[in-house]
Amino acid sequence: MNNNRIERDSMGELAVPAEALYGAQTQRAVNNFPVSGQRMPAAFVRALILAKAAAAQANVELGQLSVELGDAISDACQQLLKEDFMAHFPVDVFQTGSGTSTNMNANEVIATLASRRFGDTVSPNDHVNCGQSSNDIIPTSIHVSAAIELHERLLPALGHLLSVICEKSLEVHPFVKTGRTHLMDAMPVRMSQALDGWAQQIQSNIQYLTALQPSLQALAQGGTAVGTGVNAHPRFAEQFCTELKALTGLSFTPGANFFALIGSQDTAVALSGQLKTTAVSLMKIANDLRWMNSGPLAGLAEIELEALQPGSSIMPGKVNPVIPEATAMVAAQVIGNDATITVAGQSGNFELNVMLPVIAQNLLHSIQLLSNVSHLLADRAIATFKVNQAKLKEALDRNPILVTALNPLIGYLKAAEIAKLAYKEGRPIIEVALEHTELSREELEHLLSPEKLTEGGR
Repeated sequence: MNNNRIERDSMGELAVPAEALYGAQTQRAVNNFPVSGQRMPAAFVRALILAKAAAAQANVELGQLSVELGDAISDACQQLLKEDFMAHFPVDVFQTGSGTSTNMNANEVIATLASRRFGDTVSPNDHVNCGQSSNDIIPTSIHVSAAIELHERLLPALGHLLSVICEKSLEVHPFVKTGRTHLMDAMPVRMSQALDGWAQQIQSNIQYLTALQPSLQALAQGGTAVGTGVNAHPRFAEQFCTELKALTGLSFTPGANFFALIGSQDTAVALSGQLKTTAVSLMKIANDLRWMNSGPLAGLAEIELEALQPGSSIMPGKVNPVIPEATAMVAAQVIGNDATITVAGQSGNFELNVMLPVIAQNLLHSIQLLSNVSHLLADRAIATFKVNQAKLKEALDRNPILVTALNPLIGYLKAAEIAKLAYKEGRPIIEVALEHTELSREELEHLLSPEKLTEGGR
């Protein structure tokens, strides 16, 4: 039995799987790019389908398509979005750098479905792609998909992480721990102060990402092939954004300069850079948790993370900090994704960037990873860790660095002498200071109080 049908395009005839909704151009791309087996991200394809629906309705409003034809295209898009649409998008990420293959994949699939509804042939190029070029709709879909994922997934995930950190900070405020610089003992801090530092990192990342939203929601659509807008209605860009807002609930605007948005991917590079910064923040938090949890006998053991799974196939009873480790690996991947996007962003040759698909893939991958791991870090590590108060007190009582508080009274050199002696003899600093200064125990207990020392000069 022959499971193929013959399709035709401008280059001739080609066999296509009989059940496929796509046509010859998609099949050529499948044949030409057996590179990775990775398809374009679902979030990107969803944004592309939404863009096709918005374009159809904009063209109806502007008299470029009949109401019946435009509705058939829009209905086909909505049908796709309700189903497993990715089954109809087989083109590899590593394809033509403009993403033309994926654009034509969408055009062909939507045209097939629209033709069934319209009762006549709907053209992938003349109708579904009306007023568009791959060169503006693919950059547009990068922005739209990233804007939706940022709004719906990453910012809420970071907001949740921030909320959990702040709640945990209140819970652990009574606990004072040895501060560390260079991984060496330093002046004491409240555990809440350490968490408040994390919270500020996340809050700053939220602010920076939010500040990028207006640029991300400025679109290349309307620039068509090279930025001049050839073959698009003069008001197409504006009407397209109006229709897209109705479909997504997000406010999109025509870009101030189509040449910049088609010839470069600076906004995507900027967003990726901020995603990298967010990853670096998460790496810092994850590593702090790993160090504080280390042990439990030969490490710091200041906290105990929730035990989630056995930590060794050979060492019974071992439990590892798996969520912070997963977070650290996510951070490493996002940093790598940013390196790819940085290189790809440099490939804006004259009027078109020609690494658009790999930018889309890596940008959305970073957003997905950061969104997912932020929830895990919040709920399975930060919210659930327990404080080992006995271990905190033991380290504080033996910390000679507390002598720093005596500097104004006895001078740096005398304080250093006392600290070295306390280290050498393994004795509490208050005992050594009592022997080598004229300060009373009561005065020393007040001056060396870890709680007081967390307040700085107050």
